[in-house]
Amino acid sequence: MTRTFALMLMALLVACATPASEPFSADALARAMARRPVVLLGEVHDNKAQHAARAEALRLLIARGARPAIAFEQFDREQQADIDRARAEPLARGTPRVDHLIAQGGGSKSWNWDLYRPYLQLAIDHDLPIVAANLSRAAAMRVAQQGFGAELSPELQTAHRLDQLPAAFMAAHERAIDSGHCSLMPPAMLPALARAQIARDLTLAQAIKPHLTRGVVLLTGNGHARNDIGVPYFLTAAERARTLTVGLLESSDSAAAGLEFDVIMLTPPQPRDDPCVGLRKRLPPAG
Repeated sequence: MTRTFALMLMALLVACATPASEPFSADALARAMARRPVVLLGEVHDNKAQHAARAEALRLLIARGARPAIAFEQFDREQQADIDRARAEPLARGTPRVDHLIAQGGGSKSWNWDLYRPYLQLAIDHDLPIVAANLSRAAAMRVAQQGFGAELSPELQTAHRLDQLPAAFMAAHERAIDSGHCSLMPPAMLPALARAQIARDLTLAQAIKPHLTRGVVLLTGNGHARNDIGVPYFLTAAERARTLTVGLLESSDSAAAGLEFDVIMLTPPQPRDDPCVGLRKRLPPAG
């Protein structure tokens, strides 16, 4: 079966099986996650209700016998050795292992680590692998400016035909980038930003592949969990068959309607300032 035919078939199957939203609760989420050993668990990064339910669902899954690796978009791939060392080295009395791990693992201050400590604590308590899965912001910027070859090996580029990505796939990425930036980005920048996002998806996919046999939960933004343009695009058909994608979408987000996941749960929106206002202030004036 050619890759093109396989992708067309997968797209048809996904389109035919696009789910209605399921009730949102930690128990319902745990039951959904138990369906397959590999879970791409989406999130709106700052949504506290989502994080509370996800952490509890993961606790329930572990209590029922699962022992997945936990992969974090929040840790860059270069931080893996630091994380492994921070888990093993002795600590001064009273020093929380989680805080030490975040500090030594180079956790970026752009993340609210209070929201991710529960997942790390579960991994520590149950001796689960912690996987640094993300392509760093600096590396993604190099891909945006210089192309995939700036960070991805020739073998990886060839294996996934990054020089032959379908026009519709690229266009969907550009639309997602445009929507995610309040339609304020100059159109000429969208192809480069889409290229960076694609490189991040491929990097996340590569990070979880060594853990597919034992099972792995990838904690990531909803965009990376999408069936049509996210991490699943870079999984084989056999790997995809073992994978469940979960979109946790805020009920107030009309733009999220129609996004493709195996499971969709609508959650309460997180109170926040309008991000588009802040983005307008950061962007240079038009012209």
